[in-house]
Order: sequence, then structure tokens, then C-alpha cells
Amino acid sequence: MPIGKKSAADSTLYALIAFVALFIIAATAGVIYYLKFEEQRGLADTAQKRLGEFASPAEVQKIGALVGAEQSGKSRLKVTLDYLDQTLSLIVPGFPGDTSAEVKVNEATRKVKEMVAGIDKQYSELNDVDANTTLLQVTEKLTAALQSASAAEKDARGQLAELQNKFDDATKASMEKEQALLAEKDKFQQQFEKVRAGYDELKALLEKKTDEQVKDLYGKLDQERTGREETNKQLLKSQAELQIAQERIQKILKESVWPIQPPPDTEVKAFEPDGKVILVDDQAKTVQISLGSNDHIYRGLTFAVYDRGQPIPRDGKGKAEIEVYDVGESFSAARIISSDKKNPVVADDIIANLIWSSTKVNTFVVAGDFDLTGNGVPNDEAVAKIRRLVEKWGGKVADSVTVNTDYVILGTPPEVPTKPTMQETEKYPNAMEKYERTLQQVAKYKDIQSQAQALSIPILNADRFLYFIGYKTQAGNPGAF
Repeated sequence: MPIGKKSAADSTLYALIAFVALFIIAATAGVIYYLKFEEQRGLADTAQKRLGEFASPAEVQKIGALVGAEQSGKSRLKVTLDYLDQTLSLIVPGFPGDTSAEVKVNEATRKVKEMVAGIDKQYSELNDVDANTTLLQVTEKLTAALQSASAAEKDARGQLAELQNKFDDATKASMEKEQALLAEKDKFQQQFEKVRAGYDELKALLEKKTDEQVKDLYGKLDQERTGREETNKQLLKSQAELQIAQERIQKILKESVWPIQPPPDTEVKAFEPDGKVILVDDQAKTVQISLGSNDHIYRGLTFAVYDRGQPIPRDGKGKAEIEVYDVGESFSAARIISSDKKNPVVADDIIANLIWSSTKVNTFVVAGDFDLTGNGVPNDEAVAKIRRLVEKWGGKVADSVTVNTDYVILGTPPEVPTKPTMQETEKYPNAMEKYERTLQQVAKYKDIQSQAQALSIPILNADRFLYFIGYKTQAGNPGAF
């Protein structure tokens, strides 16, 4: 072979060998790359699968919007767990950091439900609170309830302040009235002391005339002190003589002193007439009286009739009783209910009713036991009946005596039963309560009586009261009250 051709063939052979070598290298590299690629793809699939357990592809795409801003040195999961811990710490603070999110959420959920159940049990006024109510809803309801309570408290404080102002004003007015009453009391006390001084002076003057008799009586008493029986006899005799002396003094006062300077009469207003009889029809047993609708007279009103020109007797008993049945403007017609045949009703006889008044409203206080039927037994509803009669005829009834009280109607004191024993209390559970209630009634009766006497208010028993209103005859009739 020529030398030139051999060189070309060798070059071709070397090139072929080189190509084959390169091909083998490339194929080997491709196989190795392929194997690595498959390995990486398996790893990628595994990683993608694990990533899918944490978040879906769509969630991965918007992980920033779901989790928030990226924080240096923290994964998205760590950031999410931190946010979860912050949220749960607002509900149940102090969770251990190494506890799982599931445990934390379950524990927080349990505590929230317990708290909601407790709130529902404690605050029944919160509506629609149950196990499904969220903590925010409970908070909103509690906030609303707190605002309502605050508003109610503010309103109550305002009302309290207003009541306090009214109370202060009332207290001030009461103090001023009390001062005025005290001043008036002092004035009356001075007048009373002045009258009493004059009365005592007259009494001392009259007692000088019986001074020798009194000395003799005391001398006899001193002589008889050695023996009890004689002393008692002498004492009784002395009391009798003293009574005679006092009666003489009273007689002298009535005949000589009182015509010149009569003592103050606390019951004087009870003896004031209200009108008079202007015409009498004996056959029809009717009268015309000087009171009409202009004086606020009405049908059914009764009056006691008293002799003309004579004062009203202290017991209030009149010569007749009349009842109005027809009312005119300036006069009225009345039928005669009862009368004295020996002392008939005549023109110009005066009439009166203690309750009724054409110019004012009289105030009464009623207390005690009353026998309205005349059978000797107090009536249970007697006080209520008298109160109704007073109110029916234009009067006013109060529970206690004040300076504004006009009349006091007193019955007999309530009878206090024997204090019940333990056996009686066991047998009758209300026995002690009834006993204590009676004691309270007796105390009230005595208090009303003492206050009326202290304020010089007229005190009437049941008979005088019925006489003064011309109702004694009708009081025993059914339905009279």
C-alpha cells in the first residue's frame, strides 16, 4: 500500500475509534443522567406528596396571602404555628410550646365550651347562649348586657340624685314647718301658762276659805295613824270630805268664776250648729232646713236637731234626728227619723252633723273596740264601718293623730288575752301572733289617746259620735254603715 493511503486510513480509523469512544462516553453519561433524573423525580414526587399534606397546589400558590409576610429564619409552617399560639393565648394563656396544635385547639375548645356553659347557667338573661355560641358572640352579649346595666345604673343614679334632692327639700320644708309649729306651740304655751296662772290664783283664793277644814282633816288623819283600820276609815272619810270640797270648788267656779272667765273648752267646735229648721210639717213628719246644694248638701245626710236658743248638750243627744231626701239650691227637705213627742221639732231649732261641713274637710282618727249593735259584744268590722261612714259624708280618716286632726273617736281599749303557753302555741300556731298583734293595738290605742289629750283634740265615744251626727237611731239597722 502506498504510504499516502496508509496515513489516510489510519486517520479514519482513529477518528472512528474516537467517535465510538465519545459515543460510549455520551451513552454512559446519558444513562447515568437518566438514572439520576429518575431518582430526583422520585424525590420530587415524594416531596410534592409531602408538600400536599401541608398545603394544596392552589394554597401553595397563595401561601403569602394565607400565612402573611415571610419572616426571616422561620418557615411558613413555623409562622403559622406562631400565629396559632398567639390566637390561643388570647383564650387559654400558658400552653406548653412543645404541645401539638391539635391538643392546643382541643383544649382551647373545651375551655371555651365550659366557659360558655357556665355563663349560660349564671346569666340566664343572655338569650341564645349554648354550646355552639362562639366566644366573640358571648363577649358581644356580655358587652351589650354591661352597657345596658351601665345605662340602668346611670339612670338609677340620676333617679337617686333626684330623690335625694326631693328628700332634702322635704326635710328642709319639714324643719321649717317644725320650727313654725314649735314657735306656735311656745306661743300657745305662754297663753296657757298665763291662763293657768290666773286659774291657780283664783283656786288658791277659793281654797283659803276651806283651809280650816283641810287642817282639821289632816289633824284627824295624824291622830288616827296609830291604827290601820281607823286610819283607813279616816282616810276614806277625808277623801269623801275632800271630794265634797272639790265639788264645792267646782260649784263656785261654775257659779262665780267661769261666768266671768270660763276655762278653755277643747270640744267647743263640736258644739257648733250647721243650720236650722225653717219649716215643720207635723202631719207628713218632714221639715225644711236652711241648707241646700249651695252648701254642698246631698241626699241621705242626717242631722241631729237641738232646741233653739239652747247650746248643744255635751253628750250630743238631740231632740230629734232627720234625714235629707230632697235638695234645693238654698234649702232642703228632710224626713223626721225620730223625735221626742214631749218636745217636738219646731221652726228655728238648730241642726248639726259632726262629720259634714260646708267649708272644710274634717279629719278623724278611729281606734278601739265598738259595740254598734247594742248587744254588748264588740263588732269585728266596727272600725272599718265608722271609717266608711266618715268618708261617705265628706270627712277624712287618718291612722295617727297630728296637729291637723279634728276629732278622735275612741271605743273601749282592746282586750288583751292571756299570753299563750307553749302547748297552746303548738296547738294553735297563730296564737302568739294574735297575742302580739293585740298588744300592738293596745299600744296604738294608748298612743292615740295620749296624743289627742296632749293636743287638746276632742275625744268622742261611739254613742256621742252617733248622737252628734244624728245617726243613733239608724245605727242598728241592717246596712246602716
